[in-house]
Amino acid sequence: MQPKIQIKQFENGMTLIAEPMPWLQSASFSFSLPNGCRYDPKERLGLASFTSEMVQRGCGDLDSRGYIEQLDSLGVDYASSVSVYHTHFSGSLPAPQLFPTLRIYADVLRRPRLPKEQLEDARLVCVQDIRSVEDDLSQRVMLELRARQYGDPLGRASHGTYESIAAITQQDIIEFVDTMYHPNGTILSVAGNIVWEDLCQIVEELFDDWQPRQYSSVESAGHTTGVHHIQFDSQQTHIGLAYPAVAYADESYFVARGAVGVLSDGMSSRLFTEIREKRGLCYTVYASLHTLKDRGSVFSYVGTGADRAQQSLDVLCEQLFKLSEGIAQDELDRLKIQIRSSLVMQQESSRSRASSISADFFHLGYARSLNQINRLINDLTIDRINEYLISHPPHDFNLVTLGSEPLELKHAVPSTTTG
Repeated sequence: MQPKIQIKQFENGMTLIAEPMPWLQSASFSFSLPNGCRYDPKERLGLASFTSEMVQRGCGDLDSRGYIEQLDSLGVDYASSVSVYHTHFSGSLPAPQLFPTLRIYADVLRRPRLPKEQLEDARLVCVQDIRSVEDDLSQRVMLELRARQYGDPLGRASHGTYESIAAITQQDIIEFVDTMYHPNGTILSVAGNIVWEDLCQIVEELFDDWQPRQYSSVESAGHTTGVHHIQFDSQQTHIGLAYPAVAYADESYFVARGAVGVLSDGMSSRLFTEIREKRGLCYTVYASLHTLKDRGSVFSYVGTGADRAQQSLDVLCEQLFKLSEGIAQDELDRLKIQIRSSLVMQQESSRSRASSISADFFHLGYARSLNQINRLINDLTIDRINEYLISHPPHDFNLVTLGSEPLELKHAVPSTTTG
């Protein structure tokens, strides 16, 4: 019998959620603080990312080098990232080293040094993040597509701009930590070879006296639909296409996920077969179901040659609309096998489970076990998916292209072009 997922809510608003996996020798953790890039001031875009870089340059009694050496000596495979809603600090490690590692991260979150002499080094890291996006043309297209699909601030990219990163000061960092690094709304998820009672005790010791703070809510602006072209002299064309779908909390989410899986999960999927294999139109094609707290979207991408771009887009749209006509039983059977395989792999990964239960709690207020997810997948039928597809046809398309020539999308509003 799989151990039960446990949840403890602290009085200061912090939530601890954990899934014991006693068959493993590892443990993983993830702190999710509710201070993602949606909270960046418009003139300081990238501030949350800049701050996450600075808080890891020494904390408590440890300077920057000491912090890294301590994590390395504990065998921690650590990472950090900033999303729309959260700043994430996570790691995987041998299970006996979990509690010493949590002590270090208590200092990261509550007592960062924010060394002024390293401000410019951290700024260079942020600038490099922007440059890496500019060099990755497919990512550039999809980030622009997301910005249009969700509007500001929910469609923001976390890295900011050259101008905004250049404008961020040491005082901006200090104020962001003072106002936005707080326990209320913070989720600490842990999975692996752990004892729940011992984990509760150490987390209470480290965080129970962390004082909550008030912070302002952020209103979301409207989104943009239609066609947008980014002019770029290249023999390749990058195509991003999106349309609305259900959010993760919606009861139809896994039905929608099954439909998109028929489109794009594996080399037997429709997009791969019809666009790449049969017609040889592209080198990359995929679709995915993306979700925010209160909305979702299907995002699709095609990377192709400029001479085949319009045909690739036409066939992509053809397949999206054809999906509304329904799926076949053999397609669903293949999809279920792939998803079950993924679930088996998750069962062996404490990092994957720590991330999953954190996301579940944020979107749902509780976390699903792997057994519960498996039941949801088993309950998928072609009738349920086909009913969903009929009631949720592709609509309100957003198209972003990057290349030498703009493309045409039927039933779209007039296009715009930027250099």
